[in-house]
Amino acid sequence: MPEYLPGNRLTLLCNGEQYFPALVSAIDAAAQEIFMETYIFADDETGSLIADALARAAARGVSTRLLIDGFGGKDFAPRFRRNMTEAGVEILTFRPQVSPWPPWRQRTRLRRMHRKLACIDGAVAFVGGINIIDDYHTPGQTPPRYDYAVQIEGPLAAKVRAEASRLWSQVSWATLGRRWPGWRALHRNADQHGPGAPAVLPEGQDAALVVRDNLRHRRDIELAYLECIGAARKDIIIACAYFFPGSRFRLALAEAARRGVRVNLLLQGKVEYALLHYASRALYGRLLGAGVRIYEYHRSFLHAKVAVFDDDAACVGSSNIDPMSLLLAREANVFVRDRRFAGELRQSLQLAMHEGARRVPLRTWRRMPVLRRLAIWAGYRVARLLMAVYGYGREH
Repeated sequence: MPEYLPGNRLTLLCNGEQYFPALVSAIDAAAQEIFMETYIFADDETGSLIADALARAAARGVSTRLLIDGFGGKDFAPRFRRNMTEAGVEILTFRPQVSPWPPWRQRTRLRRMHRKLACIDGAVAFVGGINIIDDYHTPGQTPPRYDYAVQIEGPLAAKVRAEASRLWSQVSWATLGRRWPGWRALHRNADQHGPGAPAVLPEGQDAALVVRDNLRHRRDIELAYLECIGAARKDIIIACAYFFPGSRFRLALAEAARRGVRVNLLLQGKVEYALLHYASRALYGRLLGAGVRIYEYHRSFLHAKVAVFDDDAACVGSSNIDPMSLLLAREANVFVRDRRFAGELRQSLQLAMHEGARRVPLRTWRRMPVLRRLAIWAGYRVARLLMAVYGYGREH
């Protein structure tokens, strides 16, 4: 079960329009250290904004560490690396991209660092689904990308810091440890000499950091979702960019709908990755038949990974509900028990469903054209084959 810590101040941030100014402000206020992790660090105006802020912090003596995924960040701009390194920013790459051959070794190479988080001085943290990328650059779509993050002040920020420090130390060892004697000192500094724990804030909010890795926390995010779904008595809203859950997750949603819970799924309506787009739609029939309501978001590119359960529980993070996120990637989600926070996220999601999405009726779904049915069937079969090849497990 997630470890909920009391006494936090949580701020819901919608899209980069709210997230990036808050992140830059926190970086500019940093006095001791910064940890940042991102899957994508784009060479655009937003990338320049964050790179400059990190360089300013390092130049004034703040210990600044940036971890980028080797696949998502494979196009990380050399000028960013050069300018930040010259200012004193330490930059590491999680599993640098390598040749795709031989294909039977791809299972380990698919284990990406998909987290998007930052922690400043152990007192302010950010967790969510927003990459370092200009979310108004959406060719062929109406901007911005639809996504969320949460700003954390209080005891949970120290948990984020500890998690970021732990992964930094692991990547440092994998990258430098065997040939760089200074790794042990770095490990001690990262894990033992950070800022003190933030004070518990009076009348603060309860929240838990839940991570997914391939060691001790292989199924933690999925289990936290299942716990919230099982406890729901009134309604559930899940917004997810890439939705291809395993059988346990699908069964939990169907059972919730059958016991009278209003289950609403807000899913990507635009085609980004054709295979996953069509494969996920093979799941619609049974979910719709069980009473689950499905809305497809068409207004812009949906990148959110959030949920609301009843009146007082919510989730914001980086984890999609698909095999890549739930079974291979490193992810980080914040689960919240607080009526105000859940209510704010609910209101935002309901507005998105009303203004930017279209509901998928069961009757219309059953009358789908034959060619579309064939595409969905083929996508699902290929996706299942890939899951078997890469060893996702039968329970999924």
